[in-house]
Amino acid sequence: MIAVLLFWTSLAAIVYAYIGYPLVLTVLSPFLSKPVQKRSLTPSVTLIVSAYNEEKAIEEKIRNSLALDYPREMLDIMVVSDGSSDRTDEIVRAWSPSGVRLLRVEGRVGKTACLNRAVPEARGEIVVFSDANSVYDRNALKEMVANFADPGVGCVTGHTKYLGGNGTVDQSIGIYAQLEKLTKRRESAIGSCIGADGAIFAIRKELYRPLKGTDINDFVIPLNVVRQGYRTVFEEGAWCVEETAKEPEREFSRQVRITNRTLRAIFKKKLGFLSSPEHTLFSFELLSHKVAKFLVPLFLTSALVSNLALTGAQGFYRLLILLQAGFYALAVLERGFVSALLEKVMSACRTFAVVNAAILNGWITYARGRDFTTWKPHR
Repeated sequence: MIAVLLFWTSLAAIVYAYIGYPLVLTVLSPFLSKPVQKRSLTPSVTLIVSAYNEEKAIEEKIRNSLALDYPREMLDIMVVSDGSSDRTDEIVRAWSPSGVRLLRVEGRVGKTACLNRAVPEARGEIVVFSDANSVYDRNALKEMVANFADPGVGCVTGHTKYLGGNGTVDQSIGIYAQLEKLTKRRESAIGSCIGADGAIFAIRKELYRPLKGTDINDFVIPLNVVRQGYRTVFEEGAWCVEETAKEPEREFSRQVRITNRTLRAIFKKKLGFLSSPEHTLFSFELLSHKVAKFLVPLFLTSALVSNLALTGAQGFYRLLILLQAGFYALAVLERGFVSALLEKVMSACRTFAVVNAAILNGWITYARGRDFTTWKPHR
């Protein structure tokens, strides 16, 4: 009975994290709907581009930023260089006649520490955070800024489309990106979404609070906005494009770093404000969106172990263990000569397995007390 209970509880927890929670939000949306009062407006905006050794991407990023559909006199573009040792700074300085500013931070302090120094230098009422390898849609700024017409909105996040080596959307990552986008859209419809996309999000400058160097900025900044009584909302029309990491090991390392830093934020930040009645819904979202997914590797392990213990009980459980084995086999097998449909299934299984292996590794590095403050370009 213990094995049966453990297996079905684990399975239910996994399904809830990826499917159940979005369905719950869909059911709640009609009853708790809180539309954003959007309106076209053009306040002053500072676009902060974080860069470290981005000589291969920074010029394209600057051209992309200057071509955005936003009044040029209202757009301040600042590249903050985290002690770059290549030609990044030289390239940025060459664009100073076009109004592009360079803020060089010595000492390789990490992205979050760089933002602490960059935001006070921002000239805009609205600050947009971006990365050097993120190419924005032409209307991205206008789409995000329109949400700030609602006085209750303090942070707006867009979303990223990931391209594979052939220039098309990476289908395996695309599935999970679509699920994340759906979840944020539903959360936003009833209050605040959890976290932001680090490559494309904006806040009211006055709401920025200095962060610790180990803080993961695209989670903690929106959290601080909610703490101050404002909403973080999702904007469907604001998007950017990035290439996926060419080396799977780098994507794995990125996921480990994200997990480690998010766990640190959840456990180390003062989250007492979430106990107040007005933050009950947000607390539920935080537990369901972040914590539940971070526990999935544990539930995957317990589902496998309990299923193995039950294989001698009923043929049904032997079938289930075969299905689990088949899933993991699809995750590790080489693509080879297979149909397009099977290749998509294999890619989705592989991405799911890699992400959850990285989450487990993130737990381990966190438990060992390891900090992540710096990053490297994934190209």
